[in-house]
Amino acid sequence: QVQLVESGGGSVQAGGSLRLSCVASGFGDISRISTMGWYRQTPGRQRELVAVMFISSDGSINYADSVKGRFTLSRDSAKHTVYLQMNSLKSDDTAVYYCNAARYGIAFWGKGTLVTVSS
Repeated sequence: QVQLVESGGGSVQAGGSLRLSCVASGFGDISRISTMGWYRQTPGRQRELVAVMFISSDGSINYADSVKGRFTLSRDSAKHTVYLQMNSLKSDDTAVYYCNAARYGIAFWGKGTLVTVSS
């Protein structure tokens, strides 16, 4: 059974930092995952891309303009885990953050972890 399990959300004051983790399991050959990354969603708005890593190609990473220079996506392939280091957090970063993985054109999602940034 494919699973993406997130952790690391919580409450922090503006300017602070959090690190989110996402562990992937049940994919069989983990190398067949094409992309992994994070999305976020706030009530009444569409889920938006935060950062994505193109694992099966060149390993490049795309970031949303709103998080460039503040967030860093990384991967520990041995642990089947991706991390999202979030620094200089702003109140606008408050959202539920979802881990995403894609394989053969199929998207898989975690259940989400809440990040709350207070000003």
